[in-house]
Amino acid sequence: MKKHQENLDKWYKDNGWEYWSPHEMLASLVEEVGELSRLVNHIYGPKKKKDTEAKQEMEGEIGDILYSVMCFANHEGIDLDKAIERSMGKVEKRDKDRF
Repeated sequence: MKKHQENLDKWYKDNGWEYWSPHEMLASLVEEVGELSRLVNHIYGPKKKKDTEAKQEMEGEIGDILYSVMCFANHEGIDLDKAIERSMGKVEKRDKDRF
């Protein structure tokens, strides 16, 4: 993820953009998760997509979530590789005998 974070940050700097405020980025992330939720409901749940609704793909929706997370992490100076390693270590320890 570090490469992607660096590319994103360079792209922002090259365009003279600033990251949104944490509150705005959180709202954007929640919106993107909502779009994934809606798609999952259309595919696996009882609420099927209307013919008039735009086509969505799971990969694209998850990509949008990752983009939002990368923006947030860059703003906060968080290395996502380190963050996922830390989380995986926690889960592996906590859940090693769980299932």
